[in-house]
Amino acid sequence: MKTIFTASVFDATVIVDGNELFKGKGSAGLWAEKLAAEIGSEVTVEKIGAGWALRGQVDGVDCTWGIHGQRLMQIDRG
Repeated sequence: MKTIFTASVFDATVIVDGNELFKGKGSAGLWAEKLAAEIGSEVTVEKIGAGWALRGQVDGVDCTWGIHGQRLMQIDRG
């Protein structure tokens, strides 16, 4: 089964607080749309430092996604 989490992210990225994030809001927005369709919930983009992360909820839990190894990955914002 192919999911959004197996798709490569070929957009420019930046490192913020040790997390790899999208460099541009536009590319983050496109991935937010794809992720929203995958998880069946609204996903927004949020500026974090010099980069953009994806934000949404899964099973009522707030989640933030960045990039790891050219794949989307949930990151800890604690």
